[in-house]
Amino acid sequence: MQVRQRAYNFNTEILTLIKSISGIRGTIGGKVGEGLSPIDVVKFAAAYGKWVSVSASPSTEKNADSTPLQNPKIIIGRDARVSGQLVSQLVSSTLQSMGFDVIDLGLSTTPTVEMAVPMENASGGIILTASHNPGNWNALKLLNQKGEFISAQEGEDILKFAKNDDFEFVKVSELGSYKTDDTYIQKHIEKILELPLVDVEAIKAKGFKIAVDGVNSTGGIAIPMLLEALGVTQIDKFFCEPTGIFQHNPEPLPENLTHICSTIKTGNYNLGIVVDPDVDRLALICEDGTPFGEEYTLVTIADYILQHQVGNTVSNLSSTQALKDVTLKAGGKYFAAAVGEVNVVEKMKECNAIIGGEGNGGIIYPELHYGRDALVGIALFLTQLAKFKGTAKMLRSKYPSYHISKNKIELTPEISVDNVLEEILDKYKNYPVNTIDGVKIQFDSEWVHLRKSNTEPIIRIYSESQSEATAEHLAQKIMHDIKEIITQ
Repeated sequence: MQVRQRAYNFNTEILTLIKSISGIRGTIGGKVGEGLSPIDVVKFAAAYGKWVSVSASPSTEKNADSTPLQNPKIIIGRDARVSGQLVSQLVSSTLQSMGFDVIDLGLSTTPTVEMAVPMENASGGIILTASHNPGNWNALKLLNQKGEFISAQEGEDILKFAKNDDFEFVKVSELGSYKTDDTYIQKHIEKILELPLVDVEAIKAKGFKIAVDGVNSTGGIAIPMLLEALGVTQIDKFFCEPTGIFQHNPEPLPENLTHICSTIKTGNYNLGIVVDPDVDRLALICEDGTPFGEEYTLVTIADYILQHQVGNTVSNLSSTQALKDVTLKAGGKYFAAAVGEVNVVEKMKECNAIIGGEGNGGIIYPELHYGRDALVGIALFLTQLAKFKGTAKMLRSKYPSYHISKNKIELTPEISVDNVLEEILDKYKNYPVNTIDGVKIQFDSEWVHLRKSNTEPIIRIYSESQSEATAEHLAQKIMHDIKEIITQ
């Protein structure tokens, strides 16, 4: 039995199609069912349309005289990927063919589309983005009528419709309409400016000089617009043309941000701002060119919120425990959720959290909407920084310093990942363990979290400690345990 470490390959051209409960994503091209071909796009859009039709139809038990909604609306929007317009045309035409009126926001952001759905009283929405995946990928990310990602059960229903070709199209007299609306980024920004904890005057008074890396996608449109609305007049833009040609790996991790870090180090900036292609993840760069740390984006913004309102917070099991530290210090309660935005939102609603998100730079602020939103994160962070007597680097030093080691181990297909996790659980049964999402083991002030991939025989291993060496040692120890288990 072989254990393999696999590195991320930014330039991969391997055809991939991944059908999951939250949508469909894959590489553009190839045969039907192997990559994200036009046939696959249409099929999945139609399955989503069928689900919306079913969920939008009134229950006959509640009102026997009710009739299904006529021409319900669907909002679509896309990031700047080269394939985006093609995929958008396929999706909008499919939905119109099922009787839906389509409002196309064009080049937009994921949180903007999420906000547009309830603002338009629409029945759902589709965001055409593969998030942090390379430019040869695209995806359909699916929203319910609240503008939130669909649930696991709803995703299963859509997959079933797609598998069985369980959908139909309307007569020509019943075709839906199509219109474009490019005003929603501005509307999104206006809603952010109305938030009580966003202080435009304080930000304006600081005279911040900010560098922006929009990875040549829609962040290059939205972030400068937001900064100007916040009163920032000194904005240097890098990779902000929405060409969809990513100049570096689009995932906003420190190893992919060397250009902006070097630029800030040799310049005179107060802050650097980087987002992923669909603008739901936020990474920050300190004035000396060092990354603020994607795990600490949420921690810092939560600290600011908690200074003004005591309440509960939520992050996923793989996020830093620094959020728990600042929450308890402020008198609130911290709750952990399974990994995934849908799971975090569900837990936030359950415990009435005032702020939450994920350690990848995803901020969810319910005062605005239940979705990861880099734009509201920027506005709240800049307000915090404007009122803080010091630099971004000094602000970061306020918080408990933890180190997370992120690894993954790939197993050969005949090895049962579930069995491996069961063995690990048994081995560490005398320690505090959380099993809502894989296995998370608490060792005093350190932890290790093991999760399986939903699509491949991979175990992801996250470990955290106040010492970088200890975090890495914990990860290596667990990987050694796994090797011993599979060779028994």
